[in-house]
Amino acid sequence: MPALTVYLGPQIVENDAQLRLLTAAKLVYWNPPTIMINAQDIETLNTEFQTMEPKEILRRILAEVDEIAISFSGAEDVALVAMAWKLKKDIKVFSLDTGRLHPQTLQFLEKVRKHYKIDIEFLSPDADRLQAFVKEKGLFSFFEDGHEECCSIRKIEPLRRRLANLDAWITGQRKDQSPSTRANVAIAEIDKAFSTPDKPLLKFNPFANWSSKQVWDYIRMFDVPYNSLHDQGFVSIGCEPCTKTVGPNQHEREGRWWWEEATAKECGLHKPDVIATDA
Repeated sequence: MPALTVYLGPQIVENDAQLRLLTAAKLVYWNPPTIMINAQDIETLNTEFQTMEPKEILRRILAEVDEIAISFSGAEDVALVAMAWKLKKDIKVFSLDTGRLHPQTLQFLEKVRKHYKIDIEFLSPDADRLQAFVKEKGLFSFFEDGHEECCSIRKIEPLRRRLANLDAWITGQRKDQSPSTRANVAIAEIDKAFSTPDKPLLKFNPFANWSSKQVWDYIRMFDVPYNSLHDQGFVSIGCEPCTKTVGPNQHEREGRWWWEEATAKECGLHKPDVIATDA
């Protein structure tokens, strides 16, 4: 007898009670075709996702993409981790340990790890490259010649190494995070920065259409733990030297790399024109 896979419409049946009801109604199907998301589907999928809530988007992509992981910054994107964890208890999560994070962020990452009983993979920069960079330019060169080189060593290169072993990654990016750089964030896209000629990398941003208020409503509604820096006036949280609090009526990204122009306020993780190499 062939293996039994049970479907209710496009959704997998999740418990025995549903199975008994479907069996009684003769709605159990044998060996439905496997549907996997691939690069050719991405435009259609992005259009379809526009009318779906983040949880349903996550349910779909977690079921249909094999090697997929969440990128967790240690800020309000904890809502993404919490939402995905409810759907898949062994969800893969990674975080960039740049060596310059706030102590509160490190403590928070550990709190999330224990609270959800998940493994968080911490990605570190290449020690030799970092040592050579600091020896040549010191610890605060980004105030003089921009943050790109520092972010490349501490963030982009470790991320590229991890993404090379994934089919897709999930981020907490939202359109309202930065009108100048994220206004056109797609829910589903091909990551042009980290794809290779022989392996396209998919990228999903389930919160793209959500507002900051919706994310925080979710955090409060489900009592999701959050970074204590948020209670101190930090909204967008990155490395300690490059993050500050924002005042009334300031946009959240004004607290990041405040000495640079607004269009430069990206570290490179989400810029399609980044060349993601070790060079």
